[in-house]
Amino acid sequence: MFDLTALENGLENVQGFFCGATNVGMRTNPANSGVSDVDGDVAFIRSGVPCDISAVFTSNTFQAAPIKHFQKYPENFQTDFVLINAKNANAMTGAKGIEDIETIMSTLSSKIEVLNPVMSSTGVIGYRLPIEKITSAFDAFDFSSKNSHHAARAIMTTDSFKKERAFKVTLEDGSSFNIAAICKGAGMINPAMATMLCFVITDADIPKSDMNALLTTATEGSFNRISVDGDTSTNDSVMLLSNRSSGNYDKNAFREALNKIMFELAMLILKDGEGASKLVAFEVKGAKSEEEAKKASMALSNSLLVKTALFGEDPNWGRIASTIGASGITCDEETLSIHYDDLLIYSGEFRELDKIREDKAYKIMKQECFKVTCDLGLGDASYISYGCDLSYEYVKINAEYRT
Repeated sequence: MFDLTALENGLENVQGFFCGATNVGMRTNPANSGVSDVDGDVAFIRSGVPCDISAVFTSNTFQAAPIKHFQKYPENFQTDFVLINAKNANAMTGAKGIEDIETIMSTLSSKIEVLNPVMSSTGVIGYRLPIEKITSAFDAFDFSSKNSHHAARAIMTTDSFKKERAFKVTLEDGSSFNIAAICKGAGMINPAMATMLCFVITDADIPKSDMNALLTTATEGSFNRISVDGDTSTNDSVMLLSNRSSGNYDKNAFREALNKIMFELAMLILKDGEGASKLVAFEVKGAKSEEEAKKASMALSNSLLVKTALFGEDPNWGRIASTIGASGITCDEETLSIHYDDLLIYSGEFRELDKIREDKAYKIMKQECFKVTCDLGLGDASYISYGCDLSYEYVKINAEYRT
């Protein structure tokens, strides 16, 4: 048995970790986001002792320079410092992009002792990092500070609010450990490693072997199940760092805490989807295999026609059915049924919406959150993914992204 208690102030709750941010002048246009010029654009997470680190990265073939720099370290390396910048993705910058990170880290090591520091970036693709601006942060940082809110806001791009969570995990014998995370993401979110970044830290005494497996599973159950716009960034990264400072650990308790913290952050990303007003769960069940259920569910969460119908609050089940049929899975219109929440809107016997059911469907679609369930009626497998609507504001934000 164990108990999970939600905590305020994010990363600040975890023993032995420090965090903060500063503005070096890269964030000059606050339009289309919830951040302003006074917010930071370079942040750090630091541990007082070496940490084990596990990571899951984007499935995009064109992985950004920070990911390639991370992958140059030997397997099972330890680190005590993560540097994060906004406004510049350092992606598609070739070997020079990696060299720029090494130059930045060399300057960092002249200011403070660091072990295998790693970097993560978000922003516009195709431009090299402004090295002098970023390294100027090292004289502005208070490396002993604990300011999770500042760090969480500094990594935002088109996000309209910061995203952070923390839990205290109390075990049956009264011992405890803490886990906390910050993340950013509002656009370029697709269930192929949902631009998004997430940094999870813990003082749990977790074996490195558990970290890799549990992070992969938690990612599959959270960020890999969400879609804002069907696009996969070059920079998507989820990192888990543990300094083991508490001396306490229970695998089942840690698994539940990690799953919970990452799922809640994934839902915050969907809620903050660029211009989004609705968060919708798409469950496909009765499939012949989980692979087919997943394929159809993710097709629904990615479909532009489905997303625009959600925005227009139009209970057009035809868009749901046609997306399933086009997904390439085994399906049959005679056995298919579709529900919005508990309301049946299509089956082999009820193909046309009467006015009573259509009015009820309209009311469901006006909600901020609801569920679309599609029962294929052909097997026992199921899968749930999560999506949001696509609005006029999404087009505006992304049309003006660099302006």
